Amino acid sequence: MIKAVIFDLDNTLVDFMAMKAQAVDAAIHAMRDAGLGLARDEIRKRIDAIYAERGIEFQNVFDQLLFNEFSKVDHKILASGIIAYRRAREAALVLYPHVYLTLVQLVKMNLKIAVVSDAPGREAWLRLCYLNLHHLFDAVVTFDDTKMRKPNPEPFVEALKRLGIKAHEALMIGDWAERDVVGAAQVGMKTVFARYGDTFGTVVSHADYEVDDITQLIDIVRQLNREA
Repeated sequence: MIKAVIFDLDNTLVDFMAMKAQAVDAAIHAMRDAGLGLARDEIRKRIDAIYAERGIEFQNVFDQLLFNEFSKVDHKILASGIIAYRRAREAALVLYPHVYLTLVQLVKMNLKIAVVSDAPGREAWLRLCYLNLHHLFDAVVTFDDTKMRKPNPEPFVEALKRLGIKAHEALMIGDWAERDVVGAAQVGMKTVFARYGDTFGTVVSHADYEVDDITQLIDIVRQLNREA
């Protein structure tokens, strides 16, 4: 019997990579207008290199970019980039189609719902609150809660503990097969691959199920619970 559905956040509930790309592009244009004398493609290449080294959630990427260029931070250019980034991020941070509908339907089916994310706690909660999802979830586990990233079992175990259920009673859905699917499966959860959010060109996910639309979760849960 499935009693809970656990979701990855980025690229499963929200199109994180599209949002990030639009926000960074806006920041680049703003910093060039404010006096950063580098070509757009060169700035993007340097930002991508910083993210590759420090992680996609690194919060001081523009500070690092400017320090690398000038050996100091030009606060006029920095502020221009930050403001443009934040405005574009808010405009681009949207749910995938049918996410809210699906979450509400799962709750109406008396299922618990949770998030397990590798994002820092502050950033995960900012995204959830901005999208008005924060009140729906029974548990939210972020990187700050266990200091471990998926596929390490600890974030999944912590979510199960907070939900008060056993692994076989949970269904995990995520877009990153090597993290979401592998991590959940190794603790005993059923797994769903969110193919609609895949950014890696995954051919074989090894998940129990694959979905092209998040609403398909509802039928999967119903099927599993009829078989229980």
